[in-house]
Amino acid sequence: MSIASEAPPGAEVLFDGMDLRGFTARGGGPAGWKVEDGAIQVVAGAGDIVSAARFDDALLHLEFQCPDMPGATGQAKGNSGVFLQGRYEIQVLDSHGIAVPGTGDCGAVYGQLAPLSNACRPALAWQSYDIVFRAARVAGDGEVVEPARLTLLHNGVVIHNNVTLQGPTQGATDEDVGAPGPLRLQDHGDPVRYRNIWLVRLAPRGSDRYEPS
Repeated sequence: MSIASEAPPGAEVLFDGMDLRGFTARGGGPAGWKVEDGAIQVVAGAGDIVSAARFDDALLHLEFQCPDMPGATGQAKGNSGVFLQGRYEIQVLDSHGIAVPGTGDCGAVYGQLAPLSNACRPALAWQSYDIVFRAARVAGDGEVVEPARLTLLHNGVVIHNNVTLQGPTQGATDEDVGAPGPLRLQDHGDPVRYRNIWLVRLAPRGSDRYEPS
């Protein structure tokens, strides 16, 4: 199972391989990562970058490449992260070959949910995330009536199947889960690369009527 990497009609292209006009630094101002050979690369110390686009329910596609760091282990090995709405981190890590991935491995909802299986390719191979994200539902008084949910395909393999998130993960930008938020890519000091980033906004619900034509 896979989703086409090419942005479909109606998608919002957040990074087209040319420049970082769709992103800023986390604190505002120009994004400090570099663009080379059609990809964004983390620049250590430049800080996280965030998309200008804010979203609620969405289908998000992106591709990433972890560097080859054979002497590193654990969280020191090709680490970055994809924060949905700036609040929910999907871990990016070189976890290739780990038999039973945990809540800190590649594809995990960081600190909350381990992937169902390890779909991680070797370092330097391009990999894909396709994420169907359903934002939290919040009442007028601010009460969360339905937590956020997601389904995640890693390299075409379903590793999270409509899971309920336990609230924002460690390092979240904020906890205002009822508000739209950006895509945030993490600078964890390793030269992880990203490319082909797009999203499709999803309607919060379908029709409750059927009107034959």
